[in-house]
Amino acid sequence: MNTDARDRTLYLPDFCTSRATLLIVLIVELTALVLTLARQSVTVDFWTDLVRSSLFLLWIGLTCAALLCLLRRPLARLSVGRASAAVLALIVAVVAAISLCAFLLGRTQLVLDSGGGALFPTSAARFVLRNVWIGFIICGVALRYFYVAHQWRRSIEARAAARVHALQARIRPHFLFNSMNTIAALTRSNPPRAESAVQDLADLFRATLSEQGGTITLAEELEVAHTYQRMEQLRLGERLEVKWQTDALPAGALVPGLIIQPLLENAIYHGIEPRAEGGTVTISGEVNAGLVTIVVRNPLSAAPQMREGNRLALANIRERLTLMYGERALLKSGRFDGEYIVTLRFPLIERSLGARLAAPA
Repeated sequence: MNTDARDRTLYLPDFCTSRATLLIVLIVELTALVLTLARQSVTVDFWTDLVRSSLFLLWIGLTCAALLCLLRRPLARLSVGRASAAVLALIVAVVAAISLCAFLLGRTQLVLDSGGGALFPTSAARFVLRNVWIGFIICGVALRYFYVAHQWRRSIEARAAARVHALQARIRPHFLFNSMNTIAALTRSNPPRAESAVQDLADLFRATLSEQGGTITLAEELEVAHTYQRMEQLRLGERLEVKWQTDALPAGALVPGLIIQPLLENAIYHGIEPRAEGGTVTISGEVNAGLVTIVVRNPLSAAPQMREGNRLALANIRERLTLMYGERALLKSGRFDGEYIVTLRFPLIERSLGARLAAPA
């Protein structure tokens, strides 16, 4: 079975992470609190009963998490049904073993002499069977939740990938035709510049039509945007000015591909091209409190319209940022004081400590 097939099968979260361990502890404590409130024991006071339940459930929860962490790779090689059955059997065995150990601990002479026998069960069979059934039901519900959540996430990823492909294929025909016409004209008047333009066009299509679909560095993403600017600069000339204020951005920051170039494309297409006098697109960025903020702004045309292409690009970028960074990612857009402004904000995740990004000369 290849790696992709294993990833599709392994729907369980990674129990090797500290976040998963903290989540288990919180769930265990909440469960212990609910059980203690529901029991209302007359022989054991509330706090003693809560501590007893917490310790017992913590042993079960942390032991199961440790075993699922160690067995993650073997489980990934199994089918969904077999992996689920193996996890169920493992958790039932852990619950039965720890329940039996708890019963035997209560029968030791040390516990009996100290008067703590009332804190432990008196019937091994009933105690173990009850806990096994409870563990089986809770585990079954949890596995179903993990599976549904995994399938939902895969659906979101597939939809995001489809939107990436749609965005990659959305190189407007007029841009290609205009670029080719510009290159054709340059071959007669300025052959060296025509050769450079052909190379830029090839680089742009290579980047926008690539199948990598993963993360790239911010330096790579900005290079694609610079290439697009150079192609449009040949066509629009002095009507187009792009101010790059990106010195403060980290070159090694990881981002989804195609999050800045489409914004620059929209800014030129919707804001600069319709204006006879042209205008200035400003792209600025900063890092503050572990968050990267990138702002793209352009002047509004006389009759600004939100075209379908703009909505598609913004929706695509928003979804891929959320998929990569979760709720900490943000995309805002709107008209303010004669400008259309798009703001991206996402956590700083660096591949390496590289040089800062400088604007082109």
